[in-house]
Amino acid sequence: MGAGRTVFCWASLALVGLLAGCAAPPKGTTDSLGISFIRVPAGEFAMGSDEAVPALAAAYPGLERSRFEGLADEGPVHRVRITRPFEMSRHEITVGQFRAFLQRSGHVPESIADGTGGYGYNPAYDPATSPRRDAFEGRSPRYSWQNPGFAQGDDHPVVNVTWNDAVALARWLSQQEGRTYRLPTEAEWEYACRAGGTGRYQHGDDPAGLVRVGNTFDEDAAVNWPAWRERAVSGRDGHAFTAPVGSYAPNAFGLYDMHGNVWEWVSDWHGDDYYAHSPTDDPTGPPDGEVKVRRGGSWHTWPLYTRCAFRNWNTVQTRYTLVGIRLVREGRP
Repeated sequence: MGAGRTVFCWASLALVGLLAGCAAPPKGTTDSLGISFIRVPAGEFAMGSDEAVPALAAAYPGLERSRFEGLADEGPVHRVRITRPFEMSRHEITVGQFRAFLQRSGHVPESIADGTGGYGYNPAYDPATSPRRDAFEGRSPRYSWQNPGFAQGDDHPVVNVTWNDAVALARWLSQQEGRTYRLPTEAEWEYACRAGGTGRYQHGDDPAGLVRVGNTFDEDAAVNWPAWRERAVSGRDGHAFTAPVGSYAPNAFGLYDMHGNVWEWVSDWHGDDYYAHSPTDDPTGPPDGEVKVRRGGSWHTWPLYTRCAFRNWNTVQTRYTLVGIRLVREGRP
């Protein structure tokens, strides 16, 4: 663990032993849309982070101190118990799977239904003219899940999908499959990301290890954003934009791309102080709010923001080049 971080040992010894003995990712089951699910066991973990600013500043040199001081909603670190096993999609939902959903269900994605479109990468776009400073333009009808401004295959994670689109997919699958599909809770997501570990990432604390486990902002992506090159992960993961799902090493649960590729919507409303009074068993977030949480980072995300504990958020209507979907399927009785 990094200096200044409180260390907890609440994960069950049985779970740690099970994960340590895994020689290969566990087998999953696949539904009619081609989504593969992995069973995640019940267990306990320490949710959140209270790592001290000096430790973070040392681990992520070059970032402004204000970026570390703005992480207060990651604490306090608190005990969480996931009381029931659940199944999580092994990969993020792909372009091909989302297309099949639209064709079979008749759902119209929000970016098309409201006529305003999505966001997209445009290399000719001048970020100096935008307060976003990230070379993504929109909303524009020219951009949607079908066109984020860069090439994607059917095996890439779908982007430009809203929280409402994700919920519509889960509801349709529930009807088709006769089982409950839904977005993961924030606690389930972090528990699944950590997979029995206690570090910043699934592989430990070192940001440099991200090139082996996920598609984040590295030297390949920095080619298109040279002003941010010093923020990039050292090394190349082979992808300047999204990567085919499952291109990197899975975590101990057998889940891929929990760090990077696309941000993943979760079911919870965001609350700055929710962790201070969160229940121990199966927390589901505040009863209401203005923005929904998204987790995990993307292909355009700096290492600080791809940590297991980092929380980001958007409105339910947000659609963006960096945001996608991962689903949970509740186990049979």
